[in-house]
Amino acid sequence: MKKWKNWLFSLIALLAVAGSFLPAAAQATSTSGSDTAVATTAETDATYEKVISSGKLIVGLSADYAPYEFHATVDGKDTIVGFDISIAQHIADSLGVELEIQELGFDALLGALTTNKIDMIISGMSPTPEREEQVDFSDPYMTVTQKVVVRAADKDKYTSTADFNGVPVGVQKQTTQEELAQTEMTGSVLTSLQKVPDLITNLTTGKVDAVVLEGPVADAYVQQNTTLTIADDVTFVNGTKQTAVAVNKNSPQFLAAINDSISEITGSDLLAEYQEEANELMFQDDTSFFEKYMPYFISGTGYTLLLAFVGVLFGAVLGSVFALMKLSKYKILRALAIIYIEYVRGTPLLVQIFIVYFGTTMLNLNVSNLVAGCIALSLNSAAYVAEIIRAGIGAVNKGQMEAARSLGMNQTQAMRYIVFPQAIKNILPALGNEFVTVIKESSVVSVIGVAELMFQTGVVQGASFRAFMPYVIVSLIYFVLTFALSRLLGVAERRMKTSD
Repeated sequence: MKKWKNWLFSLIALLAVAGSFLPAAAQATSTSGSDTAVATTAETDATYEKVISSGKLIVGLSADYAPYEFHATVDGKDTIVGFDISIAQHIADSLGVELEIQELGFDALLGALTTNKIDMIISGMSPTPEREEQVDFSDPYMTVTQKVVVRAADKDKYTSTADFNGVPVGVQKQTTQEELAQTEMTGSVLTSLQKVPDLITNLTTGKVDAVVLEGPVADAYVQQNTTLTIADDVTFVNGTKQTAVAVNKNSPQFLAAINDSISEITGSDLLAEYQEEANELMFQDDTSFFEKYMPYFISGTGYTLLLAFVGVLFGAVLGSVFALMKLSKYKILRALAIIYIEYVRGTPLLVQIFIVYFGTTMLNLNVSNLVAGCIALSLNSAAYVAEIIRAGIGAVNKGQMEAARSLGMNQTQAMRYIVFPQAIKNILPALGNEFVTVIKESSVVSVIGVAELMFQTGVVQGASFRAFMPYVIVSLIYFVLTFALSRLLGVAERRMKTSD
């Protein structure tokens, strides 16, 4: 009973310390919001001033959506192109600043905008009531019709939206197409995925029987894949939508400048020119798949190994601290270590990545996507490494500590010179396995635009219109990395055993 009381007291003390910071934080947020409101009233636009003073316009997008935005090789360099990029460049030129592209997963774009990671979104996004609650939209720069892509053999099977009752349909999540399928394709069974190439894979492999896409995107995939076609007879009541640029709320001057640029583009019919340029880049060369896209996989492999190395290295350092805290005789240190370890192990890595990525901005820490990914992986790995180290230390015979203390060593000296060196032999194999695990788990970091293997796989899918082949290649790369590392760890472990 006394033990439980001590634990409860420690937890209450910890929550009290953490809670003492909340009012100050809330007040700071409230004050900041108030200041923004006052600044806006005074016709001051913080976003506009930031763009002009920094000399660059940071645009967020998801570059797997040809012909809106996609990767292509231009003058021997990997470049994000598309008519959305041309529009963004025109806006940047009108403002007299440089254009900087920030590539993210589509479902991370709004969060990046509202936390000021980016200045605006241009990614084939349509204004919806839900989105307009969070951000403001420019005048529309394009009107498109939604189309349904099916397998060529099923073209005559579907003549209206009523024919999809009980039919599996693929849509990109958090998009107008998802909402349209929910409201008009009554009875359809939706599969909502983040990337269009994954939807096409589901269609070609029979996982879904139709995919709802914007007209230009649908046309591009049908042109590249003769097994697919557009169900021309299937039309939507609300199938026409407008695409616009998204900006933070209370940015009137910035929004007005964007609208002026859009007016120039639509008034001079520049959009048709931009679309033609995008189409030419989509089908510009006939080099082999491996020759054209293998550099993407090589680059992604390098970033994956870097993420895993940094994650395990700093995870080991931080994990050692938490392991010693958990073994400490001080109850508050043990409580803190247990809370951290259980919280990290009990929450998904994806959530932790988003917390770090968006949280650093809220703390006014301007870190890059790569640094945010490294921090998230390190913090996640630390919780697991802490348990590995604690178990390794626990496996050392207690008599070793007693013998060291009988020789006059204090607790710290005994741990440093006697216990920990013996524990390393138990720790290293498990630490190597953690490295293998982090190599695979680092794929989650692709959602915030870190160019590791899975991110580059999405790039290749979007640029090549091949949805399946990139997955086969990346799976082989992961296998080679993990298998080779496992064999090396096996050799090291056998040598450690022979040295006993």
